[in-house]
Amino acid sequence: MRVIVCGGGVIGACTAYFLSRGDIDVTVVERSEIAAAASGKAGGFLARDWCAGTPLDALARRSFTLHAQLPHEVAGDWAYRRMTAYGGYVAGDDAQRDAPSALGWLSNGVVIAHRLGTTDTTAIVHPRKFTSAMMNAALAQGTRLRQGRVTGIVRDADGMTVTGVEIEGSVIEADAVVIAMGPWSLLAAQWMTLPAVYGQRSPSIVYDTGTDVPADALFLEHESGGETVSIEVFPRADGSTHITAFSDIAPLPLDPAAVVPEQDAIARLQAVSERLSPAFRADRIIARQACFRPVTQDGLPLIGRVPNSEGLYVATGHNVWGILNAPATGEALAELVTEGAASSVDLTPFDPARLRPLDPSLLQAR
Repeated sequence: MRVIVCGGGVIGACTAYFLSRGDIDVTVVERSEIAAAASGKAGGFLARDWCAGTPLDALARRSFTLHAQLPHEVAGDWAYRRMTAYGGYVAGDDAQRDAPSALGWLSNGVVIAHRLGTTDTTAIVHPRKFTSAMMNAALAQGTRLRQGRVTGIVRDADGMTVTGVEIEGSVIEADAVVIAMGPWSLLAAQWMTLPAVYGQRSPSIVYDTGTDVPADALFLEHESGGETVSIEVFPRADGSTHITAFSDIAPLPLDPAAVVPEQDAIARLQAVSERLSPAFRADRIIARQACFRPVTQDGLPLIGRVPNSEGLYVATGHNVWGILNAPATGEALAELVTEGAASSVDLTPFDPARLRPLDPSLLQAR
């Protein structure tokens, strides 16, 4: 069986890995580089039970388990470690502003209100290193990597059965095609029946903090410019700390390489970061960046068969849980493609047919 995976992000890499563990001929098509978009610029935070009570719960729990297993199965170091997570806020009044924080590495006035997760329930990876390791593992198992831009889906004479992918004028034949291009999956709607996928921009700053910041993930509220903003702080085992806030809606560039942060958002984020801890100094900044997270109309990912097409599948729209849910998505999708049904996780809640398809004319208007 020949399968083409379109997209070299974390979802595509995990799908290729699980497909290539069987007797499957896998080709990954990526237009720029592995983990070029959100998969290389996300926080990498993992939570076992934060989706409890939602359709994502089983997917998240299975994926959390896989994240703990993969370091023993796949070569590479992607800084996987368990951590504690806390919630709180940055004090605005003078009385609290001078009060010592409950966590000694934080500045006065950073109030820790409650613990959100323990080392049993929360963890973290370096997303770019994890994505690269999964892709390298797939390549070691026989997967091929093809650089190029997907420009079409090739079908049989009946118009229903997929037979391959067009890449800038050339055709690669396949028995199945997986669209896993993050928010850029929306471009595929001009070739198939696919619901809308939107991109939400998230700026972030990465600091070189060494051993100054322990394994404490933070989810803080802060008053900034008359609005309350949510700040997320993710210390990683490699000595870097990822801080993000001020997400917004912006036009999605056609080329992922053209994604850049809005400078005012970065300046505001840097100012807030310096308020949190002396570890977040300007001279320690190693990246000012932004990425677009793929989101759908109902907030759930699209994972499954594309309606009105034989041999065509999609996996995108994971929003903030892309790194967490990538392993279980790849595992279940590989089962669906090769066996006709997923056995590890029920994919019914994520069936693309649940949502109204995007009108292709909207893309042509862009």
